[in-house]
Amino acid sequence: MEIDRPEIVAEVRAVFETYEAALTGNDVATLDRLFLEAPTTIRYGVGENLHGFSEIAAFRAGRSPAGLARRLERTVITTFGTDFAVVSTLFRRDATPARVGRQMQTWVRTAEGWRVAAAHVSVIDDPRP
Repeated sequence: MEIDRPEIVAEVRAVFETYEAALTGNDVATLDRLFLEAPTTIRYGVGENLHGFSEIAAFRAGRSPAGLARRLERTVITTFGTDFAVVSTLFRRDATPARVGRQMQTWVRTAEGWRVAAAHVSVIDDPRP
């Protein structure tokens, strides 16, 4: 298995950038499209545990669009072969300067394109002095 084939990393980077723009712009339709539509899809958020695509879609539909802007740091994209990837990133929001967010996503290539099959988001106190 090849790790980090440049063309696959580029594909995943492009779809991750689409995801990020949809997230910060509260483009719910695009966010829904980018999650794997399956009962096995998981999203653990800062304050919610969502099991299955339908719970994730319902959360997105009801989420407030306020305060979604953020800055990413230390984004790492690792691909395994041509159909599997993990994207990890840190994020910061102006409203919570003493906190740092952490996000990991497992992406899989489907017939429809790259989709998030699992995601985890958490926020901790900023460990930097």
